[in-house]
Amino acid sequence: MGGTEAKSLPRPDAKALKGAIDALAARFGNRLITSQAVREQHGHTTTWLKTQAPDAVVMAQSTPDIQDVVRICAQHRVPVIPFGTGTSLEGQVNAPAGGVSIDLRDMNRLLEVHQEDLDCVIEPGITRKTLNEQLRDQGLFFPIDPGADASIGGMASTRASGTNAVRYGTMRDNVLSLKVVRADGEIITTGTRAKKSSAGYDLTHLFIGAEGTLGIISELTIKLRGIPEMIAAASCSFESLQGACQATILAMQTGIPLARIELLNEMQVRASNVYSKLTLPETPLLLLEFHGTEGEVAEHAKRFAEIAGECGGGEFAWTAKAEDRTKLWQARHDAYWAVRGLRPGGGVVATDVCVPISRLADCVTETEEDIARLRLLAPIVGHVGDGNFHCSLLCDVDDAEEFARAEEFMHRLVERALAMGGTCTGEHGIGQGKQKYLKAELGDAAIDAMRTLKQAMDPLNILNPGKIVPV
Repeated sequence: MGGTEAKSLPRPDAKALKGAIDALAARFGNRLITSQAVREQHGHTTTWLKTQAPDAVVMAQSTPDIQDVVRICAQHRVPVIPFGTGTSLEGQVNAPAGGVSIDLRDMNRLLEVHQEDLDCVIEPGITRKTLNEQLRDQGLFFPIDPGADASIGGMASTRASGTNAVRYGTMRDNVLSLKVVRADGEIITTGTRAKKSSAGYDLTHLFIGAEGTLGIISELTIKLRGIPEMIAAASCSFESLQGACQATILAMQTGIPLARIELLNEMQVRASNVYSKLTLPETPLLLLEFHGTEGEVAEHAKRFAEIAGECGGGEFAWTAKAEDRTKLWQARHDAYWAVRGLRPGGGVVATDVCVPISRLADCVTETEEDIARLRLLAPIVGHVGDGNFHCSLLCDVDDAEEFARAEEFMHRLVERALAMGGTCTGEHGIGQGKQKYLKAELGDAAIDAMRTLKQAMDPLNILNPGKIVPV
């Protein structure tokens, strides 16, 4: 998939760029990489925007490394773009003005675990799977699960959430404190390990979701949870999307403490059956997970089954076997790859919105009607306990007529979500791809406030320029 060109920005002066790269080479040696393949990898996005590669990549191994990169780039007025695992979906790692990508994958240590306090201190490059593997022996886990094995620093930067958010919240709810490298290379510590504080501005949450535009996260203190006594997964097919959404709404309103509740429409179930070798009925489907004691899990599953039956749900099957749970949730996490199999050689344009849960059924139903009217192939999956769902448009973005229909669909999807009191993105972030919707969602005054904040904290505009705030 070629992709659609995102806006480019004025590039640094050639002499200044050479000066920065020479200084970085002197400081980092072979940890400074300028090969085309590596540069393109660090501008690569997993969506429809074309790659905009940086001019160089530095493999950082410590906070002082990040500080030195930022100081050198600030001196020469060269952009700096943080890079975790590259799984973001709205062009967050692109380099529209060129510059230097700081790859944080080697900063992947679990620094401290405070078992009694249910928190730990980590470096930003550690991924959620690696972290949970290291925590398992202590009976702890980090619950935020966006599907991809993303870096925790990247998850904080994009305010990620995922399948467990209905019970455990998003990254916003699970970060206690950050260490952040400012645009001048100095370090801010945003908080402590205390579970609450009213001391000054809430700097921690200022950087969560800032996508590296205000500072670069070099350390995180995050909340942990105890591994539940019992975990059970379940699936339930429905006669209609409306029924599946209504069952979700009723379950939330009656207070069933679901850990996960995911919606797959008929087309997504068909794709997942083929890709993950499942035999699920090819009708709208809910996948669920329950956490608690054996008695609690059985009770919660029974209550949901009763609700599902009232909403046109079919057989409700649940299991506590680890291998069965893993197979079911791996199929959900592989939804993107399963979708690609519906149109071999095509590309995937991924987008998401989020609405108040009371409007979820209306929004999903109207979205399916738009897909049919515009003759598009777009399976739907969603973290429906939060009112958040995703559409994966199978589209040739180099076909002008087809992509025009895709753009009309995405525009109408956002308009619909905003009209229902929702947001243009529940968890993908703004990056480059959704900048054009910020004005309609937040208004000019809010965008002006963001610009003022950006200018105050990054007066040279070197930190991930061209993201979030419209140019």
